Amino acid sequence: MTTPVLLLIILAVVVVLGAGIALIVGRGRKELPPPSELDRVTEEVIEHPEHPEPHLEDEEPVAPVSTIERPEAPQGRLVRLRARLARSQGSLGKGLLAVLSRSTLDDDAWEELEDTLLAADVGVTATDELVANLKTRVRVEGINDPAAAKAALREELVGLINPSFDRTLVDTGADGKPGVVLVVGVNGTGKTTTVGRLARVLVAEDKTVVLGAADTFRAAAADQLQTWGERVGVPTVRGPEGGDPASVGFEAVQRGIADGLDVVLVDTAGRLHTKSGLMDELGKVKRVIEKQAPVTEVLLVIDATTGQNGLTQARVFGEVVDVTGIVLTKLDGTAKGGIVIAVQRELGVPVKFVGLGEGADDLAPFDAEEFVDALLS
Repeated sequence: MTTPVLLLIILAVVVVLGAGIALIVGRGRKELPPPSELDRVTEEVIEHPEHPEPHLEDEEPVAPVSTIERPEAPQGRLVRLRARLARSQGSLGKGLLAVLSRSTLDDDAWEELEDTLLAADVGVTATDELVANLKTRVRVEGINDPAAAKAALREELVGLINPSFDRTLVDTGADGKPGVVLVVGVNGTGKTTTVGRLARVLVAEDKTVVLGAADTFRAAAADQLQTWGERVGVPTVRGPEGGDPASVGFEAVQRGIADGLDVVLVDTAGRLHTKSGLMDELGKVKRVIEKQAPVTEVLLVIDATTGQNGLTQARVFGEVVDVTGIVLTKLDGTAKGGIVIAVQRELGVPVKFVGLGEGADDLAPFDAEEFVDALLS
């Protein structure tokens, strides 16, 4: 075979191979989508990954908007709760007014007035003071009709409850840090429910809130608190059951600072005031929290139906954590409204909130004059 013929054969093979390669490459290009389609597919993969990134352990799921409840407007809540307070405390007011409406206020009448006040848990010292002041006013002012007697009684009761107390919830921290509210008390007083209701009150005031579930001992306490949080759309920081409550409080405040929130509400486990070890632990919770930010408010929750036993609780808790305010729960379940006077005098701090029912919005700021008006209505 001559050289020219070999060259022609090699040239033909090269041409055929080149055409085949071009055909293969062309087919490959036709299978790719146009650039705009490729971009669309890429965006879908990014927005809807097959294996999404897991949430961080300390992230709280945000409740769907449809499940978040707006708390009742403050004005409507106060009107409703005022009426409920009048119903529960009406018997005390009627008993007092019945005595003062008599034509003659003799020793028996004054003794009956004292008995009525003592039965309502006003306390011995406060009762003696009130009766002595009323006797003086009746004699000096010549009070001899029921309307004037009622007015005098109202003024003396308001004075005993001390309207000069600042009953504002201290929920604002310093230096840009959140206010920290620590809620304490014995078992069964309704601390967790109080924390949830307070969260609703603060959300209604357009405050941003985080809850700290530092009750790590009671079964399902953290679940209960988280449910409250989800209802009003606020996060809950929680730890393992049986874990260190101080660390949960610490992390809750840390979360509040990091997220720039207004208020941290910390729920604590119920503890008997007679157990010194548990009371010491409560002091530790407060100290550890304050490594992050000062505690601006310590609310002691007292069951109003416990009467004078609540005073003993108040005294011990006040020694351990420096109580700054009182929440009286279940006030609608007792006619012994005098506990308001007694517990304030025992601790020297104001009643700031009262619980008057089982509903989510059944917590109201305490007002001395409204309370007395409810007694005497």
